[in-house]
Amino acid sequence: MVAISRASLPERLGLISGCEVTARAPLAPLTSVRVGGPAEALVRPRSPEALVALLRQVREEGVPLTVLGGGANTLVGDGGIPGVTLKLPSNLFPEVVEVGEEEGRLTLGAGAAIVRLINQMRSNKLVGAEFLAGIPGTLGGAVSMNAGTKNGECFRVVEAVEVATADGVGWLSRAEIPYRYRHAGLPAGGVVTRVRFLLPKGDTVASKKAMDEDLGYRKRSQPLSQPNFGSVFTNPPGDFAGRLIESVGLKGHVSGRAQVSTLHANWIVNLGGATARDVLTLLSLMQARVREERGVELQPEVKRVGVFLP
Repeated sequence: MVAISRASLPERLGLISGCEVTARAPLAPLTSVRVGGPAEALVRPRSPEALVALLRQVREEGVPLTVLGGGANTLVGDGGIPGVTLKLPSNLFPEVVEVGEEEGRLTLGAGAAIVRLINQMRSNKLVGAEFLAGIPGTLGGAVSMNAGTKNGECFRVVEAVEVATADGVGWLSRAEIPYRYRHAGLPAGGVVTRVRFLLPKGDTVASKKAMDEDLGYRKRSQPLSQPNFGSVFTNPPGDFAGRLIESVGLKGHVSGRAQVSTLHANWIVNLGGATARDVLTLLSLMQARVREERGVELQPEVKRVGVFLP
């Protein structure tokens, strides 16, 4: 353990072997909505051992830890993120591909983009994860929030998840992880490091057609060409958040440089130069208006991290 009380946090963390540490690192470019202040210390471990050492030091010092995956559903406050912001490299762990006559297992790093799973699925003539095609972010983030669409959710194709803690790295089977719509009950303080997907062999032509049709629909109905989070609220039982928001007249509403998308009311886009305050103003307005006029409490899908300035 590093025992230098007068050194800054980035300096202390920099003494951990195998960790790349950047002080005051801009985070807006690392989020899909391109909003937010800097990290006090952005850390990229270069080995599993370095990751465990980092988690151990964070625990012993009581330093706040924020895991930043692909930043696809994350709103970083304008005041930045204090403590450690962890970013896993996509190649921290080797990939393992095991394909039999009827099914295949793909073990991929949590820092890899979701599209990596889709590419490996197609390369190995597997099917079953078509609903994840086109979703931004990393595989670790997809598991942590049980990402998906109306056609399926991540844990439908997950067999096991590897998690690192301050005490080491170990695998959890799907049966050991309580999961539900847009949530996975992972160990407190744990960081997803690898995911093992179990996929059947099947009709790859039909699989490609389904993904192409779904992506075509998304391009027509969602503002994919603008910085965004994806959906900002989960769908309430029996209804759709986008329909509710549009029904109270907020589609296209603007706050500063953030806007409720004119294509899909459950999306917020950055028109260029938006702040976290602009986005938060819209989120609060959307929740309040739907609550007051429709009696429904919308639940955020976007994770808020860091310091939000008044």
